[in-house]
Amino acid sequence: MKQVINDIKITDLQPEVLERAASMLKAIAHPMRIAILSHLEDGKKLTVTEIHNLLKIEQSTTSHHLGILKDKGVLASQREGKNTFYFLKHDSLRNIIDCVSKCSVG
Repeated sequence: MKQVINDIKITDLQPEVLERAASMLKAIAHPMRIAILSHLEDGKKLTVTEIHNLLKIEQSTTSHHLGILKDKGVLASQREGKNTFYFLKHDSLRNIIDCVSKCSVG
């Protein structure tokens, strides 16, 4: 039985699309990065400073994780004055965050 996601069959995806998806999932698969993504749900846009204050980690560590997530296409950023705001690049990534939250309980 083929798995269908939004009318796209997994078996129909091109190898390069699957490679990009795997790369994104590898980037997400880190406890601190999952925590970062959980703060960016529901269309939120946060700065490095806001994220490092929320997670109580060093700003350099926060920047490192944000860089990885942005590089792998998970996050996007938008500069406004002196601040750079980070946000989920694709709204559907919320489904992954939601799944991880639900699947890791119990």
